[in-house]
Amino acid sequence: MEGTSLYLPIVILLMQCSPSAPVTVSTNKHKVEVQEFSDAVLSCTFRTERDPNPRIEWKKKGKDVSFVYFDGHFKGPFEGRATIDGATVTLRGVTQEDAGEYRCEISAPHDSVNLGETNVTLKVLVPPQTPSCEIPSGAVTGSVVRLHCRDRHSIPPATYSWYKDNQQISPPRNANATYLINSRTGVLEFKAVAKEDTGRYSCLASNGVGLPKMCEGKHMTIEDVNVSAVVAAVVVVCLVIVICGCGGLVLHRNGFFSRHRGRSFWISQCHGAAHISSQTLHRTEDTSNVNYIPPPQEPQDFKHTQSFML
Repeated sequence: MEGTSLYLPIVILLMQCSPSAPVTVSTNKHKVEVQEFSDAVLSCTFRTERDPNPRIEWKKKGKDVSFVYFDGHFKGPFEGRATIDGATVTLRGVTQEDAGEYRCEISAPHDSVNLGETNVTLKVLVPPQTPSCEIPSGAVTGSVVRLHCRDRHSIPPATYSWYKDNQQISPPRNANATYLINSRTGVLEFKAVAKEDTGRYSCLASNGVGLPKMCEGKHMTIEDVNVSAVVAAVVVVCLVIVICGCGGLVLHRNGFFSRHRGRSFWISQCHGAAHISSQTLHRTEDTSNVNYIPPPQEPQDFKHTQSFML
């Protein structure tokens, strides 16, 4: 007992001589992620050396630093929708406008180190919206076809999967696949579509926040190239060229191009299959009078004709 009493003054002296801890500020979560329209808790804890009532401030970083909590009150858009417990702030119904970096500052004027701070980053998550889908209604076999799917509002960015006739299209397993799927950009690309690619296509957007959303399906029809129509069109073009060429040759032999408006006039009459018949008929009527030479008239007859016309 006597030995204990001897050590007690020494212990007290050491406690008085030991340095006190200055103001310290910390948080239990530097990165906070919450879904849009829910509550966000920005934690801030502190310990001071001597000052029992330090000044608490919250600020938000951006283009300019703005006050969130100052002089015992919330400021600006946080007024009426935020609470504080100690130095921990709770924001209610957060939106994208609330996302950003926040700083908790504790000022203790009576401490040897009178200022401490910690940062908290708030990320507001947005579930997928119904994506916009671009799906062609039809294409011909062998052509390159791209289907697009995009949701510009989800945070984090959505990933995409494609469905055909309500069955998910599996990602291609090798480089020889006839199609490609980019889950980040939402593009489904067919290198060369075939008739079996005909079907109803839709796209699903998901990002792990809330429920995935799917766009309305759209039917895409793949058809073979109409060979008979192509052949018929080629035959018609060839006939037009032959008719124009033969007609031009005949008129050239009859001196049409030297006595009338020239070869360019005839070529212009060959434009358009719908006008070929009428123009050909018109040119035929003109050529019937190409070699016509009126009989010579006696001078007196010419004068008589003039007086008659007058």
